[in-house]
Amino acid sequence: MKEDDRKVRVGELSKRSGVPIPTIKYYLREGLLPAGAATAANQADYGDEHLRRLLLIRALIDVGGVSVASAREVVTALGTYADDPLELLGAAQSAVTPRHRPDRETPEWQAAKQRVLDLIAARGWLVYPLSPSIDLVADALTAAASLGATELFDNLGQYADSAASLAAAEVRTVLERPDPAARMELVVLGTVLGEALFSALRQLAHQHESARQIGIPEAPPQKNPGIAQ
Repeated sequence: MKEDDRKVRVGELSKRSGVPIPTIKYYLREGLLPAGAATAANQADYGDEHLRRLLLIRALIDVGGVSVASAREVVTALGTYADDPLELLGAAQSAVTPRHRPDRETPEWQAAKQRVLDLIAARGWLVYPLSPSIDLVADALTAAASLGATELFDNLGQYADSAASLAAAEVRTVLERPDPAARMELVVLGTVLGEALFSALRQLAHQHESARQIGIPEAPPQKNPGIAQ
């Protein structure tokens, strides 16, 4: 048996993953992490599959910013929809979808949704007609309009172009993985971590473009709040 394949106790699992033992036990109680192989009344051994699942959970929660409940939905979907990437993608997208809903009965919101539907139709996108993402785009458009900031999304087509280009690269990367299980895991990571990654990169780009278009010759030095000066 290779060293990486050996079964370990929860203490070693904690050491290898960097996740505290109480947190691991919490994940076990909540059903996010499968039970280990029982060796005694209150003891169990854990393998590489537990370590990988634990790292996935931490990535979803710590980096992706999803709740424990949403993380549970995602890891459950990994087992439930192992052969259905579209269903798994839906579960992953649901994990990063805001739970609060604005009023979607107003004429303004309905008009915004129609704008989204027209965009989808014009581009020939193969999209599930009841996709929650359609409503989320309409939410953003309606909120901007309510604040008199319609020009913010006048370039909706440019947003769509950027999203389409990024999605094409991401899906291609997923399909290049030969192992179906690893492919499905990449769907989840690409969806949840991709949201965090793109948001952070967009913020950096906003900083750069603000400085460039205002005419600031170079970015001022900034202290790192995580490092004592």
